[in-house]
Formats: sequence, structure tokens, C-alpha cells
Amino acid sequence: METTLVSIAIGLGLAAACGFRIFVPLLIIGVAARSGHLELAESFRWLASTPALLALGTATGLEIAAYYVPFFDNLLDTVATPSAVVAGIVASASQVADLDPLLGWSVAIIGGGAAAGAVQGLTTVTRQLSSLATAGFGNPLLSTAEAGASVAMTLLSILMPLAAVFGVLVLLYVAVKKIFLRPVAGTPA
Repeated sequence: METTLVSIAIGLGLAAACGFRIFVPLLIIGVAARSGHLELAESFRWLASTPALLALGTATGLEIAAYYVPFFDNLLDTVATPSAVVAGIVASASQVADLDPLLGWSVAIIGGGAAAGAVQGLTTVTRQLSSLATAGFGNPLLSTAEAGASVAMTLLSILMPLAAVFGVLVLLYVAVKKIFLRPVAGTPA
């Protein structure tokens, strides 16, 4: 039971990291699995293969570079949002091998997808506000913070899964508060 909870915690933390950057967590998962620091479910061992690592490394570099182009980064968010949810599901599912398949995929889809989607939604809203407030000039700083948060959340998920779940819960709280509980223009805050 304890290992099941730890694997769910790792999966949820990795999924949340996919909300910051899609490919960073998948690359780190592959490298960690390849080096023996992370066990992957049988059907996800391909993440540690050489072709997958090369593809994920290239995609990571392109994704990080693309987010440094103001206003293109906002456009990229339209594609990144559904992609982040899928990546979150994959990252989460790669960790829940000990569960019954129906339960494992339910955790991955509902928990992992929601964690990635909520974090991606938070970053999208934050980037839009930054674009409006700074005419896009603040977005590269925001992009650096998001890439760093993706790396940090991924490593935290692998090294300290329960702390990562706490971080995910805090991020979900902030996301819900920022996205869904924003005051409407013209109403008192």
C-alpha cells in the first residue's frame, strides 16, 4: 500500500510539472529511468530508450526556446494546454504500475490530467497578464521561472514525492483561486 501511494504521489508531481513545460518532465523521467533512479511501468519503458531521449531532448530545447518569443508564447499556450494534459496523463501513468489497470488509468487521467491542466491554466493566465502589463517584455523572465519550476517539480517528485504532492495541492489551490475565482471587471474585489 505504501509503495502504491508513493507511486501515485510521484505520478501526480510529474504531471503537475508537465503543466509548466511539456517535455522537460518527460525528458527527466527518461534520463532518471535510464540511470536507474526511477522505475517505470512496463509499457512506459520506451521513455528511457535512446530514440525517445533524443526526441525528448530536441523537443525540450525547442519548447524552452519558443517560450522566449513574446506573443508567440501566448499562441503556443493554445497548443500547449491540451498537450500538457496528455503529457501529464503519460507521466502519471508511467508510475502507477502496481495498480489495477482501471484504477491506474483513472488516477492518471483524472489526477494527472487535472494536475497538468490546472498548472498549465495558471501559467497561461499568468502569461496573458504579463503580456498585458509589460507588453510582452516580462514574458522571458516568466518563461525562465516556468522552466525552472518544471525541473524543480520533476526532481522533487522523484526525490521527495510527498513534498511534491503538497506542492501540487498548493498549485491547484492557487490555480483555482486565480483562474476561477477572479473578480469580474467592474465588480468590487
